Amino acid sequence: MSTPKRYTITAALPYTNGPIHIGHLAGVYVPADIYSRYLKMRGEDVVFVCGSDEHGVPITIKAKKEGITPQDVVDKYDGIIRKSFQDFGIEFDNYSRTSGKTHHETASAFFKKLYEDGKFIEEVTEQLYDEEAKQFLADRFVVGTCPKCGYEESYGDQCEKCGTSHNATDLINPKSAITGNIPTLKETRHWFLPLDQYEPWLKEWILDGHKKDWKSNVYGQCKSWIDDGLRPRAVTRDLDWGIPVPVKGGEGKVLYVWFDAPIGYISATKEWAEQNNKDWEPYWKDKDTKLVHFIGKDNIVFHCIIFPTMLKAEGSYILPDNVPANEFLNLEGNKLSTSKNWAVWLHEYLEDFPGKEDVLRYVLTANAPETKDNDFTWKDFQQRNNSELVAIFGNFINRVAVLTHKYYEGKVPAAAELKEIDEQTLAELKAYPAVIASSIEKYRFREAQAEMMNVARLGNKYLADEEPWKTIKTDEARTQTVMYVALQIAAALATLCKPFLPFTSTKLNKMLALENANFDWNSISSEEALLKERHQIKEAELLFSKVEDEEIQKQLEKLEATKKANAAEVKAAEPQKEIATFDDFTKLDLRVGTIVEAEKMPKTKKLLVLKVDTGIDVRTIVSGIAESFKPEDIIGKKVTVLANLAPRKLRGTMSEGMILMTENAEGKLVFVNPDEEKMNNGTVIS
Repeated sequence: MSTPKRYTITAALPYTNGPIHIGHLAGVYVPADIYSRYLKMRGEDVVFVCGSDEHGVPITIKAKKEGITPQDVVDKYDGIIRKSFQDFGIEFDNYSRTSGKTHHETASAFFKKLYEDGKFIEEVTEQLYDEEAKQFLADRFVVGTCPKCGYEESYGDQCEKCGTSHNATDLINPKSAITGNIPTLKETRHWFLPLDQYEPWLKEWILDGHKKDWKSNVYGQCKSWIDDGLRPRAVTRDLDWGIPVPVKGGEGKVLYVWFDAPIGYISATKEWAEQNNKDWEPYWKDKDTKLVHFIGKDNIVFHCIIFPTMLKAEGSYILPDNVPANEFLNLEGNKLSTSKNWAVWLHEYLEDFPGKEDVLRYVLTANAPETKDNDFTWKDFQQRNNSELVAIFGNFINRVAVLTHKYYEGKVPAAAELKEIDEQTLAELKAYPAVIASSIEKYRFREAQAEMMNVARLGNKYLADEEPWKTIKTDEARTQTVMYVALQIAAALATLCKPFLPFTSTKLNKMLALENANFDWNSISSEEALLKERHQIKEAELLFSKVEDEEIQKQLEKLEATKKANAAEVKAAEPQKEIATFDDFTKLDLRVGTIVEAEKMPKTKKLLVLKVDTGIDVRTIVSGIAESFKPEDIIGKKVTVLANLAPRKLRGTMSEGMILMTENAEGKLVFVNPDEEKMNNGTVIS
């Protein structure tokens, strides 16, 4: 589509079972916000929608864990998410909720239309059922081994390790996430969207039509899915939380969350249109509208295959022009995990770093996982803030403002004769909007932001080369010209940084007294000057401040505490071994002993040869603890010995027992110790 009349931009609906973290921001919301802001600055007709996804099993699981209702869960997290987005400057035109009346009506009507048009397959199938919980197990209520990669903790709808989507019945060794029981199969009636019938059309639309303009990671995942052969996909579930199936026989069932949720984009647009006295339909049904979905890679299949098939089946909707999905962002080298609290939560960041919203936006865009998984580290966060935002962008603006007040009482000086370097610099400046726009329109936001920062670099280099602090003493006219050019660069930055650094743009426009100028994206290239002669600017203020080592250390300590808590939880949560009878236990002869000699076994890394006084004898025990303990450090150590373990030869040495060991929460090997002061060697442990 060469010249769209309007744009509909959607950002993936966040689940309201937890807050927003930096992975969500980097993958979806920051790039979507950059794109939307840029288009609006171009004067385009844009609606940018999102909303809380308030149905689905994760919400019910959260409610069960916390002993509250699903409605309590979604109300709590919708509030947290909504405020976080607002405070962070994600500028949605409408942020909705899938629990709202408009959405329920829209999703129900969509389902009815497909049902009445005969687009569904209605089947009685066998689904996994938990006999103890007395309920069918929807996707996230089932955990088992992924049939594709063998990951043992795959969910019933998708494997978090390899990204493959599947049905719960495809899992190997499935277990109920509610009770831990092995589920049975029980018959139930459901409606299916026959994706296989749309396979030829999807091949033509995606594999042929979008081979050149969709990102390779998106295209590749779609191709893999289609090449594997598509199957009918259930659009209903046996649950009591969600949108009731609105047809006969649907009692006790709800719309599958992945049928319901993307329709949330449509209902959010309807709400926005009603609030603004507009017609919603052109934004979803006019062929001159460009529809773009911003999502993470775990949602590619749903937005590129399932939702488009739903729209195609309905018949009156446009299809997405692009789905620029990002890969995953890791944190300090480890995968982000909501359940393990391994994340930087947006609402906590905003509390810990007040006034630094744009710093996080900048760092997440600079490290955006656009083509591959990327890593967020606090040290990189600090370095980018101090060495780039403070030292390049902030330094240039501060120098310009300070010198303008020092030399001209804050008034823009008139330019005298322009030299070649001045004309060259201004020409380069006027070319930047097109350069940055080209990258944004190709969804290369890292590249676009880097080009924006090059404008600040252009300004710094120009000042460094022309040295107005020197020419002010010898050439008044030259100094005026240099400061005039530098001020034009500063004014251009106030506009060009807005999609990336909106809070900074507001501060800079205020400093330059441009709040009411109403410059758009094209002004930099079309206006002869953004700051006219004699225009009065305000006093300089720092746009950015340094991030100190202490602030970073605090965040690293918070993550370290999380790591230790997770390790302790893992230790506590190890599954029980199989049942041992009392007779089995009485066979074990556990005694207190003392290590009287210890030496490394030659030519091995792990083995120590110990002489242990067991109270009944002094015996040799070979133990694999050499990597954790030095021989001289454990001589005289009280230990617990399994005395009647059958002897076995290890590297030519007969070992006559076993020392009991365990690991602490940090994974360090430790002795299972008796009371050293009161227990004599040979004391039986029972």
